[in-house]
Amino acid sequence: MTTATERPKASLPKRILIVALSIAAVIGVLFLALIAFKPYVFHGAVLQSPKPAQDFTLINHYGQETTLSDYQGKAVLLYFGYAACPDVCPATLAEVKRANDILKEEGREDEMQFFMITVDPERDTAERIAEFLGHFDPSFIGLIGEVEQVAQIATQYGIFYQKQDSSSAMGYLVDHTATVMLVDPDGYARLIFPYGAPGEEIAEDVIYILDH
Repeated sequence: MTTATERPKASLPKRILIVALSIAAVIGVLFLALIAFKPYVFHGAVLQSPKPAQDFTLINHYGQETTLSDYQGKAVLLYFGYAACPDVCPATLAEVKRANDILKEEGREDEMQFFMITVDPERDTAERIAEFLGHFDPSFIGLIGEVEQVAQIATQYGIFYQKQDSSSAMGYLVDHTATVMLVDPDGYARLIFPYGAPGEEIAEDVIYILDH
């Protein structure tokens, strides 16, 4: 018999239900926290212990001196290629254009700059590079330097290239590393995108870098 001062005890099934609901609530909170704090996974290869990107000054296809460090505050995509490239360069630039288009859709195209340093300085005049890049995006900038100067910059960035004889009318082709490097707004080399990286993935990484 229950007295007036005693509370009726909950039945065992009811206590089990209360405990189960409490556990479910805790699990739910932990799950939401896990989603909220899930670390971002980059699509490009992350450079461990990032260092400031090696600075350089070259001539752009408008005939003006261009220094990499002048673009701090923006994300810079840096690529080594050439205007007569038959396949790799056009495919890469098409994906970078897609990435740039996505930033345009977000109203953020002014926060990223794409540079192509020519690995064929003997043939790539300013006019030739301007025409080549113009097929993709007018914001893309080509950079030209002396043969020795380009070779030194390429070495500093771990880029390999060399001429290969060809039976085509072009006379020779240039084998070259086909990666794209992302330099963050603070001037640090952060990511390397392999050949074939989709523009959507490049854009996603660029936006994350810009926001963090």
